[in-house]
Amino acid sequence: MATVETTYIGDLRTENIHVQSGTQILTDAPTDNQGKGEAFSPTDLLAVALGTCILTTIAIKTRNNGIDIEGAKCSVNKIMTASPPRRVAELQIKIQFPKQYTASEQQLLEEIAHNCPVYLSLHPDLVKTVDFGW
Repeated sequence: MATVETTYIGDLRTENIHVQSGTQILTDAPTDNQGKGEAFSPTDLLAVALGTCILTTIAIKTRNNGIDIEGAKCSVNKIMTASPPRRVAELQIKIQFPKQYTASEQQLLEEIAHNCPVYLSLHPDLVKTVDFGW
């Protein structure tokens, strides 16, 4: 079974259905590439995938060892290449945690973030800068 079903609905927009849940996400071409920018662009979803993967993986790995990250936030700045071919050149990730952690907890959180599945799946040429705010 497919994970996602995508339909091009015209005017540089797609409708994407998560097959298991039925959840819908629209995408739109960005304004700097002939689009209206009225929804996430495909490359925005790449940024979303990385940020959510980092926080979710940290939550999975820490939920049973007393490290509470509830309320943690992540912002991702996407930087595109200036010249062709058009691609994401860098993702700048800033994580804000809800409390202070010990040095060993900080080290664990950083290790988990740098080893989430999306982080590891991205091409090595894509610069990934993670600011943990310590």
